This record gives sequence, structure tokens and C-alpha cells, in this order.
Amino acid sequence: MQSTPRIAMFSTQAYDKQSFSSHPLYSQISLSSFDTPLSAKTASLCQGFDTVCAFVNDKLDAEILRTLHDAGVKHIAMRCAGYNNVDIDCASELGLAVSRVPAYSPEAVAEHALALIMTLNRKTHKAYNRVRDGNFDLNGLLGFTLHDKTIGVVGTGHIGAALVRLLTGFGCNILCYDPYPNEALTALGAQYTDLTTLFSTSHIISLHCPLNEQSHHLINENSLASMRDGVMLINTSRGGLIDTRAVINALKSHKLGYLGLDVYEMESELFFRDHSSEIIQDDVFERLASFHNVLITGHQGFFTIEALNQIAEVTLENMIGYNNQFATPFANGAAPKSRFLVLP
Repeated sequence: MQSTPRIAMFSTQAYDKQSFSSHPLYSQISLSSFDTPLSAKTASLCQGFDTVCAFVNDKLDAEILRTLHDAGVKHIAMRCAGYNNVDIDCASELGLAVSRVPAYSPEAVAEHALALIMTLNRKTHKAYNRVRDGNFDLNGLLGFTLHDKTIGVVGTGHIGAALVRLLTGFGCNILCYDPYPNEALTALGAQYTDLTTLFSTSHIISLHCPLNEQSHHLINENSLASMRDGVMLINTSRGGLIDTRAVINALKSHKLGYLGLDVYEMESELFFRDHSSEIIQDDVFERLASFHNVLITGHQGFFTIEALNQIAEVTLENMIGYNNQFATPFANGAAPKSRFLVLP
């Protein structure tokens, strides 16, 4: 009989506790939750745990992974799809398993990207505040019709593909870039092209690609210069895809007409916590937020009931499956390859 896996969950929010504890598999683990993010200062809390459950802004560099390994941790269970904050090579060297949730309600993030597009365009957030103040003036609220506009989708994995499907209903011309084209999207009328063409011809550009060495600062001074004047840029993927200072300059010069962000390059110091009674020390973020044509949300694209339930289910399966060496709950005695990035 397998022992009950001991789990240390970091960056835990109330909704994490609810979604995990309400799942039937929860009874098969012993979970201790920490509100604090995982960092060099908090890694010592992992002594005596088998698995560390981490999120997007927890730090899992080589130093921290070695601390976890020395503490007896055998498995890093990411409760998200991205893993750019994990030193995968070091984890492999140490024999630490690393799992993730490769796809959870991709429609949730795609719908949030569309919400950013619609809100920025039709300025419904500003209209809402005006009407509450008794101001029904339409000046300053002018938008444009999405029909027949060209929208570039960078990355057509689960989320990018979901956005393409949504956009087809608006009658948009859709350009896509991805090293692995999706024939189903081509059948819907989307056209795959190179990044140069996508940047130069799109009225709206939405980013849905992973963050790695190749994609870091994909949006930079040069790529921005190649875009249409007044282009709308949406990022619901990872903050590091965008060179924030270059984007600020593009907003000041009016090259960027609209910017919608659900992620931010330095978000680990800000997001998922209440700073309303503090003076925010990040001057770059404060400058970014000062533009009237910028809309920022706090990494909430994934935040739906369905997505939280799927995250809890897959993460629990990963933790229990690894502890049982995949005898259960995975079929055929093996973990799905897409879930485990490292398997000692």
C-alpha cells in the first residue's frame, strides 16, 4: 500500500483551497497550504514534504530546487500550464519530477482575451463610470467595427485555437503564426503566415505562446516599429513576451493605439495580492497604468469555475499518480507525456 503523499502548496488562495478540498481525490493526499510564494526565503518550509505544488510566480530556480531536493522533495507539481519559472535542466539533474496542467479550459483565457479586445475598443469600462456619474456624453468613446478587421494570433495551441474559433464569429480576417499549424483552424478560414507579415498587417495582435529564450521580448522596439500605426496589442500569456519599456515608448508615440494585459513582466511582486493601501514601488508599472488606452487585469484570464476545477483535478491526479508510480489514477499504467516535463 502506497503512503499518502505529503504536499506543500505555495501561493495558496482561498479559491485554491476550495477547489482542491472539494474534489474527491483530495482525501488521498495530505496537503499543507502556505499563502506565501515559494522563494529562497520560504523554501526551508518544505522539509518533510514529498511534493511541492507551485503556481506561475513561484520561484523554482537552481538554488531553490537544490534546497527542495535536500529537504526530501521528489516532485514539483505545477498547477498551471506554463513552466518558465522552473529550471528544468536542474530538476532533471537532481532527479526531481516536474508535472504541470497542460490544458485547462482554454476557452476561459481566450474569452478573457476577447473581453480585453472588446472593452478596449468600445470603452465599456469608461462608459460604465460615466453613466454612474450621470454623464451620457459619447465623445471619447468612439470604437471600430471588428468585422473585416485583420487579427493576428501568435501561437495556436489550445488557447490560441479557442480564440480563433471565437473570432470567426465576428467575421474577422485571421492570421496565425505557429511552428506547428493547426489544419482545423485553416479549415475555418484562418491563414498561417510568418511573424513579419502578421505584425505588419494586423489591426489587433493577440499573444498566446509560451515564454522561452526564443520568445522572450518577442514584442520589442523593432517588432513594434514594423506594426501598423494605432495597432491593438493583447497579452494573456506571459509578461516576459513584452519589453515593457519599448511598449511604453510605443504608446507615447501613438504607434500602439491600445494595450490589453492580463500579465506583466514583473508581476511576481504585485499580482495575486491586495496593494490598495500601499504605495506601489514599481515605477514602470505605474507609468504603464497611467495611459488612458491601456487596460490591465491581474492575471485573471484562467479564473473561471470550470478552469479551477480542471486545475485541481489534473494536479491531484499528477500528485497521486506520481506517488503511486502511475498505477492510479492514470490509465494503462503511465502518466500522459504532456503532463510530466521531467520523469526520473
